[in-house]
Amino acid sequence: MYIAVDFDGTVVDHQFPSIGAPVPGAIEWMKKFHELGAHLILYTMRSDGQRAGDVLTEAVDYLKDQGVQLFAVNANPHQESWTTSPKVYAHYYIDDAAAGTPLIRPDGFENPCVNWSAVGPIVAAALSNSRSA
Repeated sequence: MYIAVDFDGTVVDHQFPSIGAPVPGAIEWMKKFHELGAHLILYTMRSDGQRAGDVLTEAVDYLKDQGVQLFAVNANPHQESWTTSPKVYAHYYIDDAAAGTPLIRPDGFENPCVNWSAVGPIVAAALSNSRSA
């Protein structure tokens, strides 16, 4: 399964162009998804070479430093065989801006962020079910 994960407000507090504090549970759940066989795709508005600098590279490096293994960044290489659409194909999209995503606001955070204690088990169960199917 492919899991597309936003960065700001999902993995870290939304402090763009800086990298904010880690969202509780995000890194742990992303590692768990990988262990369960997921292909993690970083799905973010961050890009390099704009006025803000190399903010996409910084996000990718942050995840790598945290031990998160990404399959791809802002693309799903496998979809090129069946579509030219620029939209990243995934089975699940985890994003603080998605309708219905449970949110929390940890102390000191500027904005609400993804509640990984609610989202993580849902995605992990889907991954486990797909492996046993």
